[in-house]
Amino acid sequence: MVAGLRGAHHIGRVGAFGEQVIAAGFVSVHFVNVTDHAPAVAPFGGADARYVTNPICVAVPGTETTPPVVLDMATSKIAAGKVRVALNKGETLPPDTVIDAAGRPSTDPAVLYTSPRGALLPIGEHKGSGLALICEILAGALTGGGTIQDRNMREDGIINNMLSFVIDPGRLVDADWMGAEIDALIAYVKESPPAVQGVPVMVAGDPERAARIARDRDGIVIDDTTWSGIVDAAKTVGLTGDEIKTASS
Repeated sequence: MVAGLRGAHHIGRVGAFGEQVIAAGFVSVHFVNVTDHAPAVAPFGGADARYVTNPICVAVPGTETTPPVVLDMATSKIAAGKVRVALNKGETLPPDTVIDAAGRPSTDPAVLYTSPRGALLPIGEHKGSGLALICEILAGALTGGGTIQDRNMREDGIINNMLSFVIDPGRLVDADWMGAEIDALIAYVKESPPAVQGVPVMVAGDPERAARIARDRDGIVIDDTTWSGIVDAAKTVGLTGDEIKTASS
């Protein structure tokens, strides 16, 4: 099955769509672009932004012994939200993740929130830039939702378009054989000796599962600047301070 979504508001975490598909026993591939928004990611070799973070998701059901594989990634080196978190915490970014408005390497998250604006860099240099372009073509042009090119409307909103492929693996391969092959593959990959002692080899989906366990155990830590913004937003829809405290406890 092929499905196109166009002209939606922010659709949130694309991995959630993949998880719904694998819950039904299917495999899915999703390509997303963003319009109505100023670009934030530089193309390979470029000195300013021409893409947004254009995520790609691939989701494959697990087996009795192997968890599902969910690759859900931005085509930029880091997600824009990670830059905002660093800014709110007063932290610097890793090298080679952003450039300033003059196209120079920077570690300052503020370059994405000042004018003129800097840009995120694509993951894997030309490879990530190529994937971002494919997201524009498949999610933007093929669905009819439009691409980031500057003749389309930009009113600083967030409009997502998505092209999704949903595959019934039973139409292609014996299900038991496929499950056994996935089990063997994941085991083989994870048997690689860790490059850093004590840090296990991970595959797509493992970091998210580990983070969920940690958040369930320890809670979610929110920095003061982010929490202040949440409180201010809650007040704009009529919540009182006591209601906000109750909702957050």
